[in-house]
Amino acid sequence: MLDPDEKDSAGMPLTARAVFIIGPDKKLKLSILYPATTGRNFDEVLRVIDSLQLTAEKKVATPADWQAGGNCMVLPTIPSAEAKQLFPDHKVHEVPSGKQYLRTTPCPK
Repeated sequence: MLDPDEKDSAGMPLTARAVFIIGPDKKLKLSILYPATTGRNFDEVLRVIDSLQLTAEKKVATPADWQAGGNCMVLPTIPSAEAKQLFPDHKVHEVPSGKQYLRTTPCPK
């Protein structure tokens, strides 16, 4: 991929740094396009892969800045009774609306 905004001394576009993660279902799960002047963050790429693998197998989502082994979010689509069975140590967080959809759980194994 070429970065049309970044050019070399001859006026040719520099290559952009693109990262694509394709899932086992052959669907695009992540795409990141870094400008030619910005390096890639491999820790972030590995973090995303850990998250994608976890969330594909378990009924959780990962919050911003999640790290492998950290607390996860219980999917809001899971009924309370099922959440109690799947994640006995989960915690319900108070929200202004009073709804009980914001739930965290230790990272499932």
